[in-house]
Amino acid sequence: MNTEHHTIGGIDVEVHWKSIKNLHVGVYPPDGRVRVAAPAAVSLDAVRRAVLMRMAWVRRQQARFLAQERQSPRLYQSGETHYVWGRPLRLEVVEWKRRAHKIAVLGNDRLSMSIPPNSSRDQRAKWMAAWRRTVLRMVSAPKVQKWSELLGVTPSTWGIRDMRTKWGSCNAAKSIIWLNTELSAKPANATDYVILHELAHLISDRHDDQFVAVLDQHMPQWRTIRRDLNLFPLAAWDA
Repeated sequence: MNTEHHTIGGIDVEVHWKSIKNLHVGVYPPDGRVRVAAPAAVSLDAVRRAVLMRMAWVRRQQARFLAQERQSPRLYQSGETHYVWGRPLRLEVVEWKRRAHKIAVLGNDRLSMSIPPNSSRDQRAKWMAAWRRTVLRMVSAPKVQKWSELLGVTPSTWGIRDMRTKWGSCNAAKSIIWLNTELSAKPANATDYVILHELAHLISDRHDDQFVAVLDQHMPQWRTIRRDLNLFPLAAWDA
């Protein structure tokens, strides 16, 4: 597969040339990334024409994503709402005399952050991000194992990283799976869906009939879960 990035009609477009029959233009959450899957024999001019012909639709889709509910920028102060596994939790920030910090869910509605005195906003953001990665890894590890066994595939490695435009990614050639840190804010079944989606690319690296059949077989409700995931409040732009 050959991948290039081009500006078409004033929009950044990610173009993938693959061994497929038909050209496909897609617009993806969370911020309207435009991706084209094109047959290997199709020229860049043909790709440009296809995108320009669909430009009105592309801009409507991007506008819909941009209008989606989004959290305000996080200051990591008491009273803020932070989502954990789909639940809105009220943040309680407490200063203590220790040098270390501690973050924990308390009950069904609170998220506690104990921090050293005079901790900056950036430090709090860094600690929260690290905590989210830890929580997501703990929950995801058994899920990756379960879905790998069900599909009969073995990723060489998997990890968690901050991603702006994807919930997950798969490098099929190297069998590497990545999950978006923000999944820790979404319902747990969304993590199952993303893991299944990315592992299915180890069976087919395209979104073809074989790929869809894997999802249909193992998670018949995956379209509903994907829809709900993409409707959930997004992180602030500076997250």
